[in-house]
Amino acid sequence: MNDALRSLLDLLALERIEQDIFRGESRASVVPRVFGGQVAAQALVAAGRTVPADRPPHSLHAYFLRPGDPGAPIVYTVDRIRDGRSFTTRRVVAVQHGQPIFHLSASFQTHEEGLEHQEPMPTAPDPLTLPSPAEILPRHAGRYLTPAVADRLLEARAAIDLRYVDEPPYATVGEPREPRSQVWFRTNGDLDKALADGADTVTRPLFDICLVTYVSDMTLLDSILLAHGRGGWAVGDVVGASLDHAMWFHRPLRADDWLLYDQESPTAQSGRGLGKGRIFTADGALAVSVIQEGVIRVPRE
Repeated sequence: MNDALRSLLDLLALERIEQDIFRGESRASVVPRVFGGQVAAQALVAAGRTVPADRPPHSLHAYFLRPGDPGAPIVYTVDRIRDGRSFTTRRVVAVQHGQPIFHLSASFQTHEEGLEHQEPMPTAPDPLTLPSPAEILPRHAGRYLTPAVADRLLEARAAIDLRYVDEPPYATVGEPREPRSQVWFRTNGDLDKALADGADTVTRPLFDICLVTYVSDMTLLDSILLAHGRGGWAVGDVVGASLDHAMWFHRPLRADDWLLYDQESPTAQSGRGLGKGRIFTADGALAVSVIQEGVIRVPRE
């Protein structure tokens, strides 16, 4: 099994320290703060551990309040807001050094039959025809702030095979493009085997959703950068951070199967930009919708 994938699953295996209180480890990110996708995924794990296994999450809404310290653990306190016949609601506050750094509201639902329709899946090439991170990141090393950036990115994303359909922002600095981006992604390894090898405490369907939550924060603001020909933090021509994050889980998915993340940005203004994303399974099912707003600022001279 991929060691990086095992490490990521261990990161999501929170320690229960009291009734509805959990502790998660942190780890260094490619920026000097805890990766937002990690906090969101861990908070969803904490919420899910207080909900019956037959009620998967159908939505989450979250705010990033303060930068997380990657050198300290994070404590997650779950508030049981509501337990209804069909829906369950949880609120989670993540705390470090006595201060809240993240707030999540999540809703869970029992399975229910109902009306169905969806947008069609956009066209995209076969992911296996696209360059892997190990192939594309070193190719653009001359554009990065330091030569070590490529290694840091590869290490941070070693658990995830993430492939851009078109060139990523750092590859086309100075060339504004349409504010759209697509990536294919899946875990670097079989999740059934990984979960069987570890002492994980949540169900496979919840782990799939939490892993997709983790990945959803990696590239969603790329389309904002593309519209302005900016390369991002790796190049140093913008500074930014996630402000809030919302996700709706429509249909089942498997995080170790290829998923297409179709992303766009309808607007940027006032030092903020909005990203919208849709995640499709390889057979065309619309599985997840995502919206995020982030701070996007051009550094002052």
